[in-house]
Amino acid sequence: MVGWRWLAGGLSCGSRFGLLARAVLHVWLVRALALFWRGLLAVTMVFGSVRFMSNGPFVWFRWARILVFMAGKQDKEAVKAAKVARKAESKAKRSQIWQAFKMQRKEDKLLVPWMAGVFLVITGAVFLLGMLFDIQWMALPVGIMFGVLGAVIVFGRRVQKNVFNKADGQPGAGAWALDNLKRGWRVTPTVAATTQLDAVHRVLGRPGVVLVAEGAPHRVKTLLAQEKKRISRLVGDTPIYDMIIGNEEGQVPLGKLQSRLMKLPRNLGPKQVDAIEKRLSALASRGAALPKGPMPQGAKMRNVQRTMRRR
Repeated sequence: MVGWRWLAGGLSCGSRFGLLARAVLHVWLVRALALFWRGLLAVTMVFGSVRFMSNGPFVWFRWARILVFMAGKQDKEAVKAAKVARKAESKAKRSQIWQAFKMQRKEDKLLVPWMAGVFLVITGAVFLLGMLFDIQWMALPVGIMFGVLGAVIVFGRRVQKNVFNKADGQPGAGAWALDNLKRGWRVTPTVAATTQLDAVHRVLGRPGVVLVAEGAPHRVKTLLAQEKKRISRLVGDTPIYDMIIGNEEGQVPLGKLQSRLMKLPRNLGPKQVDAIEKRLSALASRGAALPKGPMPQGAKMRNVQRTMRRR
């Protein structure tokens, strides 16, 4: 066989050796192309028909273009559908916020003045701060953004306060407030209840076990004592806290329930919380079904109480 060094040297000269080297190279190239074509035909026979094989590589190229076009078309359609869904979701959120703003403005006459005042104060403060460094016009857009953020925060806080004020004192308001807790809390509503719609809810988190009662204080204290005794048999030395929702001395207002829970000390780790949750899951609930949200004032309770007595 002709060596690669001899072949490279022959290609560089114009003698008969160069002509012979070029001829040998052409033979090798033809053999390589023939082997490639045979392999291509064999693959075609496995994955296609004889007609497909006879058309050669142009069919491969045509089918590749079709597949690429179809994939691109599907990707474009998926992107377009996702874009339409995002627009619809954003439009629905804006509509909900606008409806909430109109409802809150009708009930809260100080909403707009508070929002405007916070916006102007924050924007003016940032603008004056920029004047100290002679960059007030650069600081103005930043102040506007922070002003809008402050106005939105004021709007959210006043809406939340209004909602809690309306729900305060209604059966099921405590369970509704606990359901809106942030992640990290395991809420079990109505672990104990009476026919007068007094209830005890269990909350498990990093502080330990928290029993939250809503209803008449002289009735829920007995429920709290009984439930604490039941739970202490399973959780051992785990801290158990108890709270009563109300506006009297020693009670927790509904609007401050979430903040009071967040202020409790962190006594457990995540794995300990999971282990305690498994133990408590075996504890059967004796509570009756209560409304999942605050019931409107003046609602007829006879049917609900009759159902609870049957339980």
